Amino acid sequence: MTGRPPGSYGDGSSSSSLHARYGHITSEDFDGDDQADLSLDTTLLDDDPLVEGPSKAPTSFKRKPKLPSGLALPKFLTQNSNSNQSSRSASPRNLPNLPLPTARSRRLRDVNSNNNSDISLGVGNGHAGKALNYNDSKDGSALDWYTEGPGRRVGYDDLTAIDWIFEYTKERQRLRYLYSHATGLFGYAQQMLDASQIWIILIATGVASGMLAAGIDVASDWLADLKTGFCRSGDGGGQFYLNKGFCCWGHEELAQCQGWTSWSSALHVRSSAGQFVVGYIFYILYSVFFAFCASILVKHFAVYARHSGIPEIKTVLGGFVIRRFMGIWTLIVKCLGLCLAVASGLWLGKEGPLVHVACCCANLLMNLSPSLNDNEARKREVWSAAAAAGISVAFGSPIGGVLFSLEQLSYYFPDKTMWQSFVCAMVAAVTLQAFNPFRTGKLVLYQVTYSSGWHGFEIIPFAVLGIMGGLYGGIFIRLNMRIAQWRKTSPWATKPIYEVLVIALITAVVNFPNKFMRAQSSELVYMLFAECANVTDDQFGICKTGAASAGVIILLLEAAAVGCLLASVTFGLQIPAGIILPSMAIGALCGRAVGIVVEVWQGNHPNALIFATCEPDIPCITPGTYAIIGAAAALAGVTRMTVSIVVIMFELTGALTYVLPIMIAVMISKWVGDAFGKRGIYETWIHFKEYPFLDNRDDSPVPDVPVSQIMTQIEDLSVLTATGHTIQSIHDILVSQPYRGFPVVSDATKNILLGYISRTELMYALRLAASESRKLPPSTEVFFSHQPDADPNMTLDLRPWMDQTPITLNARSSLQLTLSMFSKLGLRYVMFCDRGSLEGLLTKKDIWYVLDRAEDGSGKMGGGVLREEQGGEARGLLNRDGVDGESLYSPTDER
Repeated sequence: MTGRPPGSYGDGSSSSSLHARYGHITSEDFDGDDQADLSLDTTLLDDDPLVEGPSKAPTSFKRKPKLPSGLALPKFLTQNSNSNQSSRSASPRNLPNLPLPTARSRRLRDVNSNNNSDISLGVGNGHAGKALNYNDSKDGSALDWYTEGPGRRVGYDDLTAIDWIFEYTKERQRLRYLYSHATGLFGYAQQMLDASQIWIILIATGVASGMLAAGIDVASDWLADLKTGFCRSGDGGGQFYLNKGFCCWGHEELAQCQGWTSWSSALHVRSSAGQFVVGYIFYILYSVFFAFCASILVKHFAVYARHSGIPEIKTVLGGFVIRRFMGIWTLIVKCLGLCLAVASGLWLGKEGPLVHVACCCANLLMNLSPSLNDNEARKREVWSAAAAAGISVAFGSPIGGVLFSLEQLSYYFPDKTMWQSFVCAMVAAVTLQAFNPFRTGKLVLYQVTYSSGWHGFEIIPFAVLGIMGGLYGGIFIRLNMRIAQWRKTSPWATKPIYEVLVIALITAVVNFPNKFMRAQSSELVYMLFAECANVTDDQFGICKTGAASAGVIILLLEAAAVGCLLASVTFGLQIPAGIILPSMAIGALCGRAVGIVVEVWQGNHPNALIFATCEPDIPCITPGTYAIIGAAAALAGVTRMTVSIVVIMFELTGALTYVLPIMIAVMISKWVGDAFGKRGIYETWIHFKEYPFLDNRDDSPVPDVPVSQIMTQIEDLSVLTATGHTIQSIHDILVSQPYRGFPVVSDATKNILLGYISRTELMYALRLAASESRKLPPSTEVFFSHQPDADPNMTLDLRPWMDQTPITLNARSSLQLTLSMFSKLGLRYVMFCDRGSLEGLLTKKDIWYVLDRAEDGSGKMGGGVLREEQGGEARGLLNRDGVDGESLYSPTDER
């Protein structure tokens, strides 16, 4: 029984329209959602239990007995794993305005764009070895528990969901095999080595993250200072490779430093106007040059090094496969591009991208451990711990990093993952402390301490800062999304480098005249956070006598407003860029302005009743505390995080007395921000890029309807019957049907569900049958159920490749229950039956699409709603082009 477009497949993707849309793609540059890896591990043909030769006994599907001795691990412990990479999508805009979208409408969207299959299969010519030329097989290895139900697997295609249940079943089987055969002293050593592998990887990840973070700090500071001058060698000087801070080390004031030479001094310009012009020109030239180099690296070497990387990491941790996203080239380009992008003076930060850097380190180190690298579920546990290490080195906050991973990133976070995250974050912080990149003993430049407390009347301005932070978050997200939406259809979409150059030029021109915007974000945040009593070199003049004035307040608010606009334009460019530090800087600017207002008010009315608690002859107001509370509020407004922000700010200041004001501001900021929308900036970008991410939270709005209204009905499914097929007929079905998998039923009349077989496993099994080992002809009978009279050497039994225990529900189940099954169990698909008879199917991408469309409701173009690319070309979910229209795969990118 076969149907037309809506079809069913394991991850919910449609592959039919790829060939027409991307006809120029070769077999070496494919989209993993539609065509799997061409490589085939030939050693599997020798070990496969289905491959029968004259010397082999007939295949038995009984449970395999335990081996008598030896510690040789099964083949699946050494199977190759896939690196990850991502892409974004766009879809048709003119969709029927239905009350509730269905899985069928999504499949029609994907398939109707082109009804031709992209699978290149040869036409049967009587020669089994040549008749089947499958291009989307994947390398894999034999699994010895397929008779228990889950079936054999050969891996996951790019841009597909993983099967969490299967992965943990595989891990339990591996441990059962290992511990049942590991006896004696050598066996216990094997067990200890296996258990210690993850800790070795975590410690190595922490060390690598700390080293890279220290290198990025030093390099970005030196490049940033190069815009204003250089360190002169010789008498009274230092070395050219030193930044301003190290070149003038030991001098309390910059004016006393003879080694640091500005560009105007190097050109012997004497007049103040001439010095300003020369400094302005060099500042602009270096800013544009650094931004240009960063964009070139990203475009030509690793496109996945762009942006923050946190939306993709969150999607990957939710069970999605994105190859090459954490590869070696991505790591190299991310680190180099981050140094250049931060030094360019653009309104971006390196804190968020450091999470991506740490995850890349973990991904590369896991190649040393087959037991981790071959299990997608365990890999995500390690990535969760690595994400905590990234935040740990970004803020010098190990505990905050663990909470950030728990609150913001991780989809599945058991107790053991929290402990692993703690260890990895601690090692990363210790490594960064050992390198001491700032030579101050601080993990980050803007780490400060406060000697004074706060007063009860300050709760009111702290609450005002919370409101301002929530307003900033809501406005920033909407403005950033408007710009990102415009960018997709603008002429800049195909010219990302030119766009970076223009934005860098505008930013440099705007930044230089304002002393608060000219400095690096980390230096600005440090000066805004600092207590004036501890400041030795007041570069911004905010601590000198008379600085508490209306002019300084206006300058601070102007810098915050312009910074918000520039940050909203910058976040989304094709360069490494984070949003955490710019948000903190904007919040700190506003907070410092509010602090100065309160300070002036208290200075003018010291005897007012509200200031009765202030002690005489001691500064009552500390504007720096307002800056850090404003930074926390702004960060909460844009990310909608709460607990982790409070802990991070506490670890930055070490002032336990300010935890309560920070909590109040963060709480109010989140409430105000939620009035604009529940999604933070990272969830908004996931929605915008149309990644099929199902949030594991219970507060997600779900329509109160039975799942039968949205599932793909049996009439629209392409299913396989248990008997009545040959190799040639299966081949013809694969040629004509683009679906990623097929339900298996008993017959075409009763439709009793027997299982589900993925396209990848089906094609791999057929390749084995057509290989030199078996050479089964195209007329060979194929079946999916037990046939007692069948000759194993003359037939093809595909039960080992079939999932014989798929998750099933009644079609009258609610959508809420179905969503809970997907989100809590990490399922790829759910079958709906009535007394064993198949009635429909939903995949993870189906239910994501339904919820996404239902939330928008209007059917108009918006964040994750289906939309049409420029030129009217309908693109399927997660197409291989980025926002800029450029190919995500370059010849030099990692494979």
